[in-house]
Amino acid sequence: MVSSKEKGVSATETLIFSVGAAKDGRSVKDFLSGEGFSSTLIRRVKVGGIERNGVPLRTTDTVHTGDILRVTLPGGQSENIEPIALPLAVVYEDEEILVVKKPAAQPTHPSRGNHLPTLANAVAAYFAPRPFVFRAITRLDRDTEGLVLIAKDALGAKRLSDSMANGEIHKRYLAVTVRPPVPREGEIDAPIARECEGALRRVVREDGKAALTRYRTLAENEEGHALVSLTPVTGRTHQLRVHMAHIGTPLDADFLYGTPREGMHYRLAAVGLEFPHPRTGVNMSFSYLPAFATEEFGK
Repeated sequence: MVSSKEKGVSATETLIFSVGAAKDGRSVKDFLSGEGFSSTLIRRVKVGGIERNGVPLRTTDTVHTGDILRVTLPGGQSENIEPIALPLAVVYEDEEILVVKKPAAQPTHPSRGNHLPTLANAVAAYFAPRPFVFRAITRLDRDTEGLVLIAKDALGAKRLSDSMANGEIHKRYLAVTVRPPVPREGEIDAPIARECEGALRRVVREDGKAALTRYRTLAENEEGHALVSLTPVTGRTHQLRVHMAHIGTPLDADFLYGTPREGMHYRLAAVGLEFPHPRTGVNMSFSYLPAFATEEFGK
């Protein structure tokens, strides 16, 4: 188990492990694999990065009950992510993770042709002047607001990525649709594919990747719009927007899958986030209510 960690983001990341009786006699490599280290991470620390009582170990060496291992991961720096002082809404932070609330109209990270300040730039400024690697586990489209989970170190990122692959990270969204869906509650099981090679737009098509969304209508307003709770079981690009348009209830003001409205962007927020903590395994749960739910529906 991990007993301690150098706090924050630094040039190196140091983890301390205590070897329990259940892992007595294992090789260092097998021990680290059992703690969530990928083969890539093990390669990064195998030369001089593993010590027992101050003595360097090889990955082929054996560990025993009561051993204290000090594992040092080399740090790094994300390229092309300049620290930019921007407002950053920190929801939760500890030594391994950071949960923030990304505003709408802000990309999660820099991309080709996108010169807007991003969430990654804001997080880099938050940690400056310490070296920083942006490890966003959950990512949101530019015009989607909401909760984003960020790992502070490579091991935490690996463990959380494994949790994502195993279906242990759950997200819930709120959206404003042009009308209430019919039926008001249900699920949409429809494969999603890129419209054509190189296109941004996605479509429902038989040769696409499996995609499943569960939805529930929460409220309607005087304009006839609906506030809908959305739970993506899978995580395809633009999945929620594509699926709601597919059943005839696109998001209001969705420029790509609905009808644009001058001066407005679609309202979609990642309002709920649950995941096992990468070190303790304890279930972490966060939620909030976006302003558009109150302003447009009185929630």
